[in-house]
Amino acid sequence: MDQVYSVTEVNLYIKNMFVRDRVLNQICMKGEVSNCKYHSSGHIYFTLKDETGQMACVMFAGQRTGLRFRLEEGQSVLVVGSISVYERDGKYQMYAREIRLDGLGLLYERFEMLKKSLYAEGLFDPSLKKKIPEYPKKIGIVTASTGAAIQDIINISKRRNPYVQLILYPAKVQGEGAAETVVRGIRRLDVLGVDTIIVGRGGGSIEDLWAFNEEIVARAIFACKTPVISAVGHETDITIADYVADLRAPTPSAAAELAVNDVSLLLSSFVDYHSALTQEMMRKIALKRNQAEQLKMRLGYVSPIYQIRQKRQMSVDMEERLSRMMHQVLNNKKHALHLYIERMKGLSPLQKLSSGYSYVADEEGKVVNSITKVKSGDHVTISVTDGSIKAVVETVTHAER
Repeated sequence: MDQVYSVTEVNLYIKNMFVRDRVLNQICMKGEVSNCKYHSSGHIYFTLKDETGQMACVMFAGQRTGLRFRLEEGQSVLVVGSISVYERDGKYQMYAREIRLDGLGLLYERFEMLKKSLYAEGLFDPSLKKKIPEYPKKIGIVTASTGAAIQDIINISKRRNPYVQLILYPAKVQGEGAAETVVRGIRRLDVLGVDTIIVGRGGGSIEDLWAFNEEIVARAIFACKTPVISAVGHETDITIADYVADLRAPTPSAAAELAVNDVSLLLSSFVDYHSALTQEMMRKIALKRNQAEQLKMRLGYVSPIYQIRQKRQMSVDMEERLSRMMHQVLNNKKHALHLYIERMKGLSPLQKLSSGYSYVADEEGKVVNSITKVKSGDHVTISVTDGSIKAVVETVTHAER
């Protein structure tokens, strides 16, 4: 063998073979997405595989404008592009120009497109959702007349509140024409005047539940004046109807529980309210009675009878006090008088007279207390204890000193 080639030359040769192949330059492959990675540069790297083989794929950032969904693990997709060799590694890979969802993936794509469209219109706006009545009298149900869904709703509703009337619109919930019958059921029950409408069915595949992903069903729910509870499939199943409805229930059974309150709990709450109200009333009565007693007491204080009684008692007290004070004053005056009497006894003429002294007065009744006031021949009166003596002065004798 005379000719020797470098690795790069061989890779380039193989690449040219791929480039010249018309089939490999415009090829569509079907497979499942694996090892999907979104690079910071905007490129998407993933592996396309089937039951027995796999191929590395890349979609450059410039080609992503036609990608209408986010590429994720496990998706079944159709990839349109070309197959060529990456010279540095000597590996061939798929260079994707277009990626479409395949089979169930197409349904998922339709679901996402409708979801985005309705969201943009405001059909999912939480502020527009109606409140579910707490104690409905009539509940409309749009579902199949046979199956576990309607039986679960009936059983739970009757157990929680047997007084609620259930009105069933038997709709086709799967297959051709299902969406149209669901729409008719919603509209019929809306004009019938029920309090709440439950729309749903039991679990199934995405194809089985597809009627509740139709646009006409979503718009019928949005236009419905009656609050709507969606109850489609199992807890993990999400439909367009769930987004538009006023309330989503994970299952038909849960929808019945959300729509119908337990009447036994309501009656129990009535008993609790009655007990609390009675206690509060008794407390209020006791409080008002106490206030009335206080007001009665205060009113008694300002009544004329009470005032007269008080004034009368005050008068009696003042009379007694005045009497005591008068007696006290009289006793003090008597005591002072006795003192004065004792003091006056020493100055009393009668006391002097009783001691042997006498009182001498001249003819004019003037006291004679000196010999200079009488002379011989004057008439005098001598007062003694038991009477008076008339006498004539014979002589006047001066006392010796």
